[in-house]
Amino acid sequence: MKVFLLVNPVADGGNANKQMFRIKEELKKRKIDFDFVSTNYAGEAVDIIKNLSFEKYDAISVCGGDGTLFETINGYMENNSELKIPVSVFPVGRGNAFARDIGLEAGEIEKSADSILKNKTKLVDIGFCKTPEKSFYFINILGLGFVTDVAATAFKLRAFGHLSYILGVLYRTISLKSFPLRIEIDGKLIERDNIFVEISNTRYTGKDFIMAPNAVIDDGFLDITLMNKMGRLRLLQCLPKIFDASHLSMEEVETFKAKKIKVETSPTKILTPDGQLIGNTPIEVECLQRQIPFFIYN
Repeated sequence: MKVFLLVNPVADGGNANKQMFRIKEELKKRKIDFDFVSTNYAGEAVDIIKNLSFEKYDAISVCGGDGTLFETINGYMENNSELKIPVSVFPVGRGNAFARDIGLEAGEIEKSADSILKNKTKLVDIGFCKTPEKSFYFINILGLGFVTDVAATAFKLRAFGHLSYILGVLYRTISLKSFPLRIEIDGKLIERDNIFVEISNTRYTGKDFIMAPNAVIDDGFLDITLMNKMGRLRLLQCLPKIFDASHLSMEEVETFKAKKIKVETSPTKILTPDGQLIGNTPIEVECLQRQIPFFIYN
């Protein structure tokens, strides 16, 4: 077996780069041949995978987090090859949300290498999002509203490390404002006074948030979570509940499953596909069922 090993050396503040030697050694132990490429800048993985000759490899291995995987699947879907070679994940990023749905926890390098050797795969759904300016694919989650505002603030404060997210939550809670939402779910239109929208393919988002506990990565549906209008104190009470999915019992929270979704907001909202800050509403989203084979451990 020959693998194309793609590494994002700056994932999780350089953790991926520190783990690179160990990953290579684990592949060698299992007699898995590989070609190794390290990315140099954000977005490069898209072009690398888009132009990769799939015919030369039996699999692609991604060393990084959800952001690296986001770039990989966008390049994968733009590749002209008729082959669909499987993808493996070495979860050494900050979030690693997708990895959990294929049986891997953060840093489980030996298990990741074993999953390649076991050669057990699953065809996984991906989301396709169309905005007025661009289109892209996502594999984990697509958010807008409060969750995106927090991510944008945390990015500006990234020098504070993991504290940046807490600061982002506090800042955005102080300036909290709901917004008019029009969302069409498989042809049914509903209107809400909304705080945030999350469209999930996987159960987890970020490091530990169980945003959509009922999401299944190959069922042909995306799971929608709406957090509707609430006060600041109520919001702060809600956020810890996402760690154990008990937020779903709150009266302000609604959930749906859908194949096709349209979203309009006023004002326009920035998007966070798989933790990235890309695009704006209005959007059209579709679940593309069983598009990419992934090595799974579970």
